[in-house]
Amino acid sequence: MDRPLPPLSLYLHLPWCVRKCPYCDFNSHKAGDDAPFGRYVAALVSDLQAESAKAGARAVESVFLGGGTPSLFSPAQIKTILDECQRRLSLDDDCEITMEANPGTVEHDSLPAYRDAGINRLSIGAQSFDQDSLRSLGRIHGPEEIGKTFEEAQSAGFNSINVDLMFALPGQDIAGAARDIEKLLELSPPHVSWYQLTLEPNTVFFSKPPDDMPDDDLAWAIQEHGHRLLSAAGYEQYEISAFARSGHRCRHNLNYWQFGDYLAVGAGAHGKLTNSAGVTHRYRKPANPLQYMEQAERGQIDSKPGRIDSADLGFEFMLNVLRLSDGFSAELLWQRTGLAMAALGDPLNELIADGLLEEISVGRWRPSARGFRFLNDLQARFLP
Repeated sequence: MDRPLPPLSLYLHLPWCVRKCPYCDFNSHKAGDDAPFGRYVAALVSDLQAESAKAGARAVESVFLGGGTPSLFSPAQIKTILDECQRRLSLDDDCEITMEANPGTVEHDSLPAYRDAGINRLSIGAQSFDQDSLRSLGRIHGPEEIGKTFEEAQSAGFNSINVDLMFALPGQDIAGAARDIEKLLELSPPHVSWYQLTLEPNTVFFSKPPDDMPDDDLAWAIQEHGHRLLSAAGYEQYEISAFARSGHRCRHNLNYWQFGDYLAVGAGAHGKLTNSAGVTHRYRKPANPLQYMEQAERGQIDSKPGRIDSADLGFEFMLNVLRLSDGFSAELLWQRTGLAMAALGDPLNELIADGLLEEISVGRWRPSARGFRFLNDLQARFLP
């Protein structure tokens, strides 16, 4: 029996921010007054042409414009990009098209124009509703701008809105995190991303950590309390850091976590594609925006493709699906990788015995509550 090709998404990276946050390890750069937005859009258009050949006739079910801060680009520039997507790719009729937007960068009259340009889902980077926390995180907005941006997004016709919120912030305790969630619940967004601040390499916070970061026990206590508050408010946790009301799960991120395929457009963007022979490759674009634009203008962007071997393929599958509260099945493993469960070795019974994994039905497993707490340890057990 032939395996079906995985679902296909598209990620577009727009790399500039007003300034670099001290915790951020994404490929983002300070814009300044002369950031070459127009030149970069032209490079994206050229890149899309090449990526469309990789997609062939496969339908694209979601598009995600991330960064950086995509809302620094004008609605007209975003429309140019999305029009090219429509022209070059076969987008599903109900294709989910998300754009990240920061409250400090969205102009009052731009949200309806972004909606008209083709964006149908907005992800607002709130991070906290506490002014001191926002200051320590290097954010350029205040708490009042979050609510204003959210309300304007609703008025502009956005029915699908995510709000990003972080916890375990410098100096934060359980009560402080709960106040953030209470402010969030006043807005009642259909989707919430609630994730822990971690100190990533190559960030300011990693080289100079704040001296009042919550320890692991406090961070876990904050996380458990926050989960209870969100659950009581009607949000379903479907991934370790994602909560949604009915019908508002993020299709784009679910495709990542279920080990689907995705095209990569933009400086530093990463892609994953499975060909008709069932072979899976990863590739990435040059991270430096200037180098990326120069290569696009020469008509050949270096994508550095590399085949994923079967041992790594199984581990990468588990690395993603173990984040999901619905877990994974032997059938999904085969569909996405062509592997049988036996190819992963024999860790399942050991993990169940250790209380990290549970079998919820025949051929389907998910992390236990303890497994979610020690997710890194659980994932590491599948290392080849």
